[in-house]
Amino acid sequence: MDKLIYTAASGLKAHMSSQAAIANNMANASTIGFRAERVDFDALLLKGDGFDSRQPTSEEVKDFDRSAGAMIATGRNLDIAIPGDQWMAVQATDGGEAYTRRGDLNVSASGVLETGDGFPVMGSGGAPITVPPSSSISIAADGTLSIIPVGGDAKNPQAIDRIKFVSPKGSQTVKGVDNLVRVKGGGVLPGDEEATCMSGMLEQSNVNMTQSLVDMIENQRAYEVQANLMKSAKDMDESGASLMRMPS
Repeated sequence: MDKLIYTAASGLKAHMSSQAAIANNMANASTIGFRAERVDFDALLLKGDGFDSRQPTSEEVKDFDRSAGAMIATGRNLDIAIPGDQWMAVQATDGGEAYTRRGDLNVSASGVLETGDGFPVMGSGGAPITVPPSSSISIAADGTLSIIPVGGDAKNPQAIDRIKFVSPKGSQTVKGVDNLVRVKGGGVLPGDEEATCMSGMLEQSNVNMTQSLVDMIENQRAYEVQANLMKSAKDMDESGASLMRMPS
């Protein structure tokens, strides 16, 4: 059998994975702070005797679109948007530190400040921020969280902590399946004292729906090409087998 069929099969698998990544981007087009994923295709060169005429394909989500999404005004005190390329530190489900741009914050029933998808927000001390009972909460431009205690003086807010913002410059970061960004190989990023945020604003997803639809159509056509290659390999195999048959 011609090894073309294996090359075509690897191409089919690669385009199926690409289609899944495109569909995931489109499904998160309205998710706050979402970053679109990018799929890269590589040819696997096999070293050895003979000609390199059959090169299977490898696919991998190697990076994500780091461009900023559109900013919208909400007027809500616990909504923040982060200008520039800084990120907000949160506690991932494994207890480690990860980073997000999702700024729709809430205070949980236990008093922990969380993102809209339930990850605790980290403070400047490296621990999740806990908000005492209060009548109002505000977030300053430098990320300082202030409250008016229940029954307290509205003119004298009390600062309780500062949100940890980081800059990925000089570090290699990767995106996980939970949409959180981490330092490649482990570790944490140092806090960026110059980072700022905008209260009453939210950053939207940076997914371009028009481009995603174009990518999906192109990927579907490429999938059909690989399927036709597999059919051609089958036809050539059947033709070769018929030539080898002894005449009756």
